[in-house]
Amino acid sequence: QVQLVESGGGLVQTGGSLRLSCAASGSIFSAGNRFSINAMGWYRQAPGKQRELVAGIISSGSTNYADSVKGRFTISRDNAKNTLYLQMNSLKPEDTAVYYCYGKNSWGIEYWGQGTQVTVAS
Repeated sequence: QVQLVESGGGLVQTGGSLRLSCAASGSIFSAGNRFSINAMGWYRQAPGKQRELVAGIISSGSTNYADSVKGRFTISRDNAKNTLYLQMNSLKPEDTAVYYCYGKNSWGIEYWGQGTQVTVAS
């Protein structure tokens, strides 16, 4: 069972930056390990709203972003550290949400972190 643990959330002023980290207890993006997570992403859920994809990354390194964060957020990974990152710049109040780390392996098994709160003050 892989565990995903997020960190890095907090309170920031509008225009500020935060970097979220997601540490996986198992292997990520390891081509030689069939149980390795090979797709990861960051989701967020604001009060009263559905959870939405913020950014994703796959084995090839290809990334995708929600239109609302393009140009401001960057997803990246450190395979050696089994860690996923989300660099968030130019934060806006509407970015306030609980941010969740997500991972899936080649068997289709999905994993979720417990979430980390990001609050952007206006």
